[in-house]
Amino acid sequence: MSKSFCAFGLAVSAMALTCLPAAAQTKVTNDGISASEIVIGTHQDLSGPIKGWGVPVSNGMKMAVEEINAAGGVQGRKLRLVVEDSGYDPKKAVLASQKLIERDKIFAMVGAMGSPTVLAAQDILLDAGVLQLFPLTAAEFTFKFDPAKPQERLKFNNLLPYVESTRAALKYMMEWKKFQKPCIMHQDDEYGKNVLDGFNQQLTAMKVQPASITSYKRGASDFSAQIAKMKSDGCDLVVLGAVLREPIGAMGEAKKLGWDVTFLGATPTNVMEVPALGKDAVEGLYAASQFEIPYDDNAKGKVKDWLANYKKMFGTDANTQAIIGYNAVTTFAFYADKAGKDLTGQKMLDSLESGEKFLDIFNSPPTRFSKTDHLANTITQVQQVKGGRWVLVKDNLMF
Repeated sequence: MSKSFCAFGLAVSAMALTCLPAAAQTKVTNDGISASEIVIGTHQDLSGPIKGWGVPVSNGMKMAVEEINAAGGVQGRKLRLVVEDSGYDPKKAVLASQKLIERDKIFAMVGAMGSPTVLAAQDILLDAGVLQLFPLTAAEFTFKFDPAKPQERLKFNNLLPYVESTRAALKYMMEWKKFQKPCIMHQDDEYGKNVLDGFNQQLTAMKVQPASITSYKRGASDFSAQIAKMKSDGCDLVVLGAVLREPIGAMGEAKKLGWDVTFLGATPTNVMEVPALGKDAVEGLYAASQFEIPYDDNAKGKVKDWLANYKKMFGTDANTQAIIGYNAVTTFAFYADKAGKDLTGQKMLDSLESGEKFLDIFNSPPTRFSKTDHLANTITQVQQVKGGRWVLVKDNLMF
């Protein structure tokens, strides 16, 4: 019992209960654990506006499960992954999560897709004592927790957070290129709000006023009004709180207007599809990122083998999203293994908070959590599209 929280140790027993640390009050499910398997669940966009993320993420997760099971599983237990399609719709994500909890009896939700979809279903998971691990969103609600609300302790994130990464990349670009009139175009949801928060916080710290702030509806394809406004406002740097298609559309519109302006994307723009699909329209685009994107002609060792195995399994080239999905499952397996053969929800939670360091094969920053910090890292890179692929511009950035 902590001295700092229990200064009134002689109080009546009812009061003494309030002195227990949050760890003792957190309910964690033991569902999904049997002698032979561990059941984990995820919801992905397999049919909606960001299926270009959801499909490869789920592929990467399936590949990791197959590799782990082929090597003997986790402490002798095989992983079973149940994937549901949310269509990037918060209502469908809620229904999918309820099904995974009530019917499939999952032990943990791993790598679930999207800020609005993860947020909509989060309380359902936490109330059921289901761990929410490594979602495919870096919004703050996925790792910040209130110690007075024990169930929030079940949230962990291993992605680079939107606020911090936006701040670090924006600070670097402002200082490097001496921009005077930065502006932002962001998606009108939880993800976009996080990018906007990072943008505003960094400009406030630098005592710079934004030249323009504009947004768009999730799933939009026409950005002519937003681009025209930012051009009229004289912006010299455009921050994009966008995902995959939107950077291509926005930069294509700017080129139509003959507007030569620098674009800086938040981390979700740093995917292979953007230069592959956008081609000349996105040449020169900068983006915040977490790790260098491997290409088949420059990958080496385990990464090169991984790229070849992915292509053999799915008949297509691996991408950033596949890596993130793969890492979500391998990170889960690492901490589940550290929890020991007698796996329980509480032992998994203790393992996650142990400070043990997980290193992936892609040279990402180490993943390490503690009892007070459920975010893995805030080290940011800046990459740029050059010659149709992403190349590293600057590493080890902090705001």
